[in-house]
Amino acid sequence: MQKLFISLLLLVSLFSFGQTKIKGQVIDFDTTIPLAFADVLYQGKIHKTDWEGKFELAITEFEKPIIIKHKGYYDKFAYAKKDGSFLLIKATTNINDTKSILYTDNKVNKIVKQVIDNREKNNPEEALKSFEYKNYEYLYVTANPDSISSKIDTIQKRKLFGGIKTKLDSSNYKFKKLVSKQHIYQTEKVNQIQFNKKGNKETILGTRMAGFEKPIYEYLGLKLVSYSVYENPFEILENPLQNPISNYGRLLYNYNIIDTVSIEGRKTYRIYFQPKKLRANRLRGLLYIDAESFAVAKAYYRIYGVVNINATYTFDYLPEHTIWFPKKRVFKVRKGTNTEDLKLLGGTIKFNASAEQKIGNNASDHTELIIESKVHDVSINKDFVIDNRFVKIDIPETSLNKKESFWKTYTKDTIDKRKLNTYVSIDSLSVAEKIESRLILGRKIINGYIPISYFDLDLRSLIKYNGYEGFRLGLGFVTNEKLSENYKIGAYGAYGFKDGEFKYGITPSYLLNKKTETWISGSYSDDVHEIAETYFVTDPKRFKIYDPRPINITTFYNSRSSSVFLESKILPKTDAYFGLHHNQIQPLFDYTYLLEGESFTKYTITTAQLALQWNPFSSFMQTPKGLLEYKKRHPKFSFQISQSIPGAVDNDFTFTKVDFKTYYELPYLSGQKSSVLFQAGIVVGDSPLTHLYSIAPNSINRDAILKRVTFAGKNSFETMYYNEFFSDRFISLHLKHTFNRINLGYHIDPEFSIATRFAIGAIDNPENHIGLPFKSLEKGFIESGIEANKIFKGIGLTAYYRYGPNQLLRFDDNISIKISYHLDLGF
Repeated sequence: MQKLFISLLLLVSLFSFGQTKIKGQVIDFDTTIPLAFADVLYQGKIHKTDWEGKFELAITEFEKPIIIKHKGYYDKFAYAKKDGSFLLIKATTNINDTKSILYTDNKVNKIVKQVIDNREKNNPEEALKSFEYKNYEYLYVTANPDSISSKIDTIQKRKLFGGIKTKLDSSNYKFKKLVSKQHIYQTEKVNQIQFNKKGNKETILGTRMAGFEKPIYEYLGLKLVSYSVYENPFEILENPLQNPISNYGRLLYNYNIIDTVSIEGRKTYRIYFQPKKLRANRLRGLLYIDAESFAVAKAYYRIYGVVNINATYTFDYLPEHTIWFPKKRVFKVRKGTNTEDLKLLGGTIKFNASAEQKIGNNASDHTELIIESKVHDVSINKDFVIDNRFVKIDIPETSLNKKESFWKTYTKDTIDKRKLNTYVSIDSLSVAEKIESRLILGRKIINGYIPISYFDLDLRSLIKYNGYEGFRLGLGFVTNEKLSENYKIGAYGAYGFKDGEFKYGITPSYLLNKKTETWISGSYSDDVHEIAETYFVTDPKRFKIYDPRPINITTFYNSRSSSVFLESKILPKTDAYFGLHHNQIQPLFDYTYLLEGESFTKYTITTAQLALQWNPFSSFMQTPKGLLEYKKRHPKFSFQISQSIPGAVDNDFTFTKVDFKTYYELPYLSGQKSSVLFQAGIVVGDSPLTHLYSIAPNSINRDAILKRVTFAGKNSFETMYYNEFFSDRFISLHLKHTFNRINLGYHIDPEFSIATRFAIGAIDNPENHIGLPFKSLEKGFIESGIEANKIFKGIGLTAYYRYGPNQLLRFDDNISIKISYHLDLGF
């Protein structure tokens, strides 16, 4: 018996030494997307790659080929290496295979249809009357130190005056040393999720971010991946994707049953899905479908592209409710096939460019962003009331300073020695580099201010230029929260070197309600304004390093304005404004307004104004600092009505002015985006030219094209001359599509856009406006063009062409070439 055992042992040993196990992966040659479930033939036996394109083989004869077969690709022959190294096989698309599109067989097609048809029964948000649970979420940026080489490399650089300089590069070594002790960055939160048939809400119970005493509230509203696998569109990195378990998704994806497995004692079908166009960078993954209820019991999602994204969803089966309820999510982002540096979370995670479209050896290439979230304390079909349903996220002050004992309740099963070191290290780094104060400074700069002690200096007041004032130098400020959180005073002064006049204004304000951000303000100013300008008082006042349109405008009017106004966010998803304005107006150009036999060269207008900006699709959070729109969704709607007050002090005219605007922007996961801007306005009654519409022209009336080259505007008509058209009613439409940036080398990487703009309008009694000749827009105005923005250091070029009823006789008069500039502040 003992001899038999020894003989068998020797036989097994000889067999084992006669073969070498190798691992490999099959990918698309051009896109590097793995080929899932491809046939791997070796010595007459067929093996399959897994859904990541990976396989494992026992090699006995190295001279025998490994043959890869996959629909739509040429057969690929490869040979294993005797050292057993990893085998990466790149398959080439068969361009002659006209039948390369994959189709779903009837069996799996019926299963997927059942999943879609039973979605209402299986989606907790539709099947349950109510539920609430606590969710622990941990985001960290890290790298596996074992995957990073500790070798100190040498770099050769050419000296300024010739010769070669050799330097030691220890970045990989230092990076490996860092990530061996700690993560690169991390943040945690515990939130309570509540849902009933009247709405849903998230309440932050605790939050902490490495390096910050108070959290970045915008991050707490960041949705990097959908909470539910049933959502459509399915969101990844805040970009919408067609869900594979939706009716339209069935047209985009191919499905394949791999096998059946048991999860929590229930039979599930394991179904792989991928785009019907194999080389598309759409979603692909594995769905585990309950064979009885057709619910999703587990799901894996992948996207291969600029970044490689993995998302994993696991569920608990609740037999008393016959439903699969979310248990855990894991979301990972790593570098993909990008040809320029990629930054996520404001540069917290950065991937260096890779022209070879493959994972390189640079330390940052091994960096990944990971989000892990786990569900606790589930309660189902209990009665509760959700307050302020339009506020989707509530962040009470008590959530900001939780003790360590609070966190241990939710992380008691987690063992991560690097985690604690990260908080200590990042917090000390934050103190040293004042990261938090720099972030606050960045937010201020975005809105046009630099904080100096108790005051915020207004950057928008420092220097301007227009055709009437020439260079305008000024100084403006507003008091900040260091002085008081309940009141503020804003003021400015400016001097125009061409007109030789001083302008000024002052605005004191008092906070009536912190929660709704209700302010009451008074204001007095003596300043100049562009004629016929459409200005929505509820528009965000973001900082622009320059405003290109006024540079060549010469037709302004002086206004001495006194006003009192109220601003509030008391209405759900709405910025509201109401004000009373008294304006003494003096046109600063040759102009007379005739009305019922009387001539007006200067006049007084007193108006009441109501303005609303409604963002019905946006999401809002309540923070200790006030209400914040953290998810800006489109369309947005702006409405404004101004009514002159008959009988008011010195009011010369009676009219009603109504303005409307809506904007829609659709981003794509590829980075491209489309946008639509629709605007309309009407003035009913007697109104001078200063208060009508010119619809944002942006071209100088000069003969040669090159003499008309100025700066392009954002939503202006580039081929329409200043003061060419005026209307008392109009509609306009702006359509634009922006493509991905193209890397042409030498740091030249333009971002191309195509755009079309249309406007039509009319004016009653144009003969009443004397001194400034103009035309009516009743025949309409059309222009189209192409923009090459951000060619180099933010500078670009645009070209537009005017056509249609108001096309000019000379061909070159219809052409506009402009310089564009886009400033990236990096915040």
